[in-house]
Amino acid sequence: MRRMMTDGLRGGLPVRKWLFRLINFPPRFLYAIGLGPLHGRVVLLLTTRGRRTGKLRITPLQYEEIGSDIVVGSARGVAADWYRNIAADPHVEVRVRRRRFTGIANTSTDPAEIAEFLELRLRRHPRMVGRIMRIRGVPADPTRSDLEAYARGSAMVTITPR
Repeated sequence: MRRMMTDGLRGGLPVRKWLFRLINFPPRFLYAIGLGPLHGRVVLLLTTRGRRTGKLRITPLQYEEIGSDIVVGSARGVAADWYRNIAADPHVEVRVRRRRFTGIANTSTDPAEIAEFLELRLRRHPRMVGRIMRIRGVPADPTRSDLEAYARGSAMVTITPR
């Protein structure tokens, strides 16, 4: 029997690992051919070191810049491989638009902190983030308590450039 993964959405839809790789291919390809700045206003490439293998792992993620920090959320919570890699080794490399830098990543599972991040994302990208959240069962005009309830089981990472 093939090994199945869940995508972390409410309801646990089964998703094969190859589907994750397929979804992650376009952003990686665009950055590789020099078109990262076009895609980079919402997606960065995060490089972590594998917690078991020690190999470098590249993951495209949506992000927000807050001051000089980069913040990314994990819809799969602490189960996401990239998040677990950061928990084991917080030294990361980030490619965002035309910039490339190293940084230290700090993890958080605090629902209040994640809800604040979600409020910011909704203000900056109301249609995109609102649509994603509605698919996941959050009301169209969420209250702070709706966001905190959704944030339970989620995680986020703040990356401070060195």
